[in-house]
Amino acid sequence: MTRRQLTWARILFGLYLVAVAVLCFGKFDSAQDVPKALWGIPMDKIVHFLMFFPFPILGCLALGGHPGKTGKAVLRTGIAFLAGCAFAAGTEWVQAHLPYRSGDPADFGADALALLLSSTLVLILVLAKHSK
Repeated sequence: MTRRQLTWARILFGLYLVAVAVLCFGKFDSAQDVPKALWGIPMDKIVHFLMFFPFPILGCLALGGHPGKTGKAVLRTGIAFLAGCAFAAGTEWVQAHLPYRSGDPADFGADALALLLSSTLVLILVLAKHSK
């Protein structure tokens, strides 16, 4: 990854974090009515899943992509996953302390599931690339 690509990856990751923070901490009184569930899954859990799915992908890119060694690739993916879990837990903790929001452990579960699936996908793709 070139220096310019790394800079853009870090800028994109920073913008992503800001967007997630706005969605998690914003006060949306005039939000449009949306369906309560999709295929029996509560809509807010789907939104949490979609918000956190990109974290490991963008996080790994912001860390410089994946080096040629498999061990380092696994380490970087693990760091991105754990950082995502910490960020997700932090957002729920802050929401629990805001007067207009509420923290929900099930939201963290949706976040963690997205982080796990995305991290696994990143790792599979990186390991497949390394095996060639």
